Amino acid sequence: MSASEFSRFVKVKPLHGDTLKLEASDAERAALAARFGLPAISSLVAEVELEEDGKAVRATGVLRADIIQACAISGDDFTVSLNEPLALRFVEESLIDRDPALEEGDIEIELDAEDLDEMGYSGESFDLGEAIAQSLGLAIDPYAEGPNAEAARKQAGITGDDAPTGPLAEALAALKKS
Repeated sequence: MSASEFSRFVKVKPLHGDTLKLEASDAERAALAARFGLPAISSLVAEVELEEDGKAVRATGVLRADIIQACAISGDDFTVSLNEPLALRFVEESLIDRDPALEEGDIEIELDAEDLDEMGYSGESFDLGEAIAQSLGLAIDPYAEGPNAEAARKQAGITGDDAPTGPLAEALAALKKS
C-alpha cells in the first residue's frame, strides 16, 4: 500500500481521551482531490474522540468537508458540503476474525446502523488520517447533480421518467391545448 495523502498516525496506548481535530493542508487536499477524481477539496476537518474498546480502539466523531465536484448531468463544477458522522473501530490485525467464505466473495453481509467500520492495524499505532480519507471517499456522491442539471436535461431534450411519451401522449397533449 502506498503512503496516504492524509496520514495521521495515533499511538494505541496511551489514549488521552481528548477530542482530536485533524485538518488537511492545501497539499493534502489537492492530493486527495486527485485520488477521488474531484476538481478540488476546499476544506477537510475531522473531530474524533478515541476510547479503548477491549483490545481495540473506537473512534467516533464527525467529518466536515467542502468539495468541488462535477455535476453528473451538466458536467459543471459545483460545491458540495459534507457533514458525515464517523464511527470506526481499529483492531489489531491478528485479532480480526477472518472467515474463509468471505474471501471468496459469495456472501453478502448486512450491517446495522450501530455497526462500526472495522479497520485492521499492526504495530503500536494506526492511521486515523487514512481512515478519514476513506470515509470521505465513501461520502462523495458520484451521481450528484448541480444547480444546472435540470437546464442541461431540458437543453438535451431529456424529460423526466414520469412524463408520458409516445403518439398517444402527444395526441392527449394536443387535445388538452384545444
